[in-house]
Amino acid sequence: MSPILNRRTAIRAAAASLWPALIANAALARAARAAARARPFAHPDGSPAPDADDPLFGISLAEWSLHRALAGGRLDNLDFPLAARRDYGIEAVEYVNTFFLDRSAPHPEDGAYFRGREADGRYLRELQRRADGAGVRSLLIMCDGEGAIGDPDAAARTRTVENHHKWVEAARFLGCHSIRVNAQSRGTPDEQRALAADGLRRLTEFAAARDINVIVENHGGISSDGAWLASVIRAVGHPRCGTLPDFGNFQISADQWYDRYRGVGELMPFAKAVSAKSHDFDSAGNETRTDFLRMLRIVLGSGYRGWVDVEYEGEGLSEPDGIRATKALLERVRAQLATEFR
Repeated sequence: MSPILNRRTAIRAAAASLWPALIANAALARAARAAARARPFAHPDGSPAPDADDPLFGISLAEWSLHRALAGGRLDNLDFPLAARRDYGIEAVEYVNTFFLDRSAPHPEDGAYFRGREADGRYLRELQRRADGAGVRSLLIMCDGEGAIGDPDAAARTRTVENHHKWVEAARFLGCHSIRVNAQSRGTPDEQRALAADGLRRLTEFAAARDINVIVENHGGISSDGAWLASVIRAVGHPRCGTLPDFGNFQISADQWYDRYRGVGELMPFAKAVSAKSHDFDSAGNETRTDFLRMLRIVLGSGYRGWVDVEYEGEGLSEPDGIRATKALLERVRAQLATEFR
């Protein structure tokens, strides 16, 4: 046998002996990735704490960061999870219902999620397939346009609660932990508190039976009053009803702003998600409206170790550049605070 054939035979033999180890290592890597995606971050509600080597918080991408691309047809909702991973290196996403408002008709019975409009079932299955294929975790659905959860009219309030049922089911199907709703109402602050708490309590009871949280964002009007919104959550009095503090949404009226640091501090005891709203950046990469270091000290000081989303809403940078700038700032501040909060 020639020396060349001997070498080829040896190489083939060596490769054959390595295949079992390579296959095993690949399987272990897939399992590790799956475990990392499944492992929850800690929340003030007592869910498990991260390992010592885990980051203080995960970084997710809010779909609203790309609302101009989505509205302009340059990005499709189905491609959002892949874009998050491929373009920004982000492995968890938060959807906005208005980008697939007519594509969710889930069935309330276990194992049969869709009723009537089979196309909607196919749509959510395709969204789930693409997220899984990209290795992206679906965290929550932000819900707008479904009515006022605290409508003074009892029938309208009930319709609003029922309008959100399909999003609870969609969130459950996609593997999300929550839907985000608005505490919209009318009347005096006390009247609005009672009305919003009633609608939220009924929706939360429906969602809790499906292992889904109902979380409320400070989203303009009286909901941007941190103390008032915190009092609503206390009035609901259900562990599945919480908040999504947003760093920037503290404008109560045209000429009235609530202190954002105070507001986030008031909402963090109930937080099950956090939104790092950004608009503009200085030459050092700092957000000009919000001191991220100060704000994330408040977030982490509450005991929160969950996801913090990138939600770029500015116009000075393109959406992709704004997302990257916000992510870079979150990563830098997270590194600065690592020793302080370990």
